[in-house]
Amino acid sequence: MTKNELISAAADASGLTRSDTARAVNAMLAGLKKALRDGERVTISGLGTFEVATRAARQGRNPQTGAVIDIPEGRAVRFKPSRGFKESL
Repeated sequence: MTKNELISAAADASGLTRSDTARAVNAMLAGLKKALRDGERVTISGLGTFEVATRAARQGRNPQTGAVIDIPEGRAVRFKPSRGFKESL
């Protein structure tokens, strides 16, 4: 499902116009991004929890040449689904 399909489905389910629904979805996603950027944990009841995790620096290998390379520390978003969400799948 794409973002546009999500907006259309939400508009149909809520009875709101597509443009109002698009603004609401975009505002929700912007809030989610800002909270994660600020290092906060975001929990959406019935869906799950989003949080930022730090991956330590490590060494890896270039798969083409086999040369050892240094991989810098990085941040990644982790998602842990809620129990109800997992059971619905």
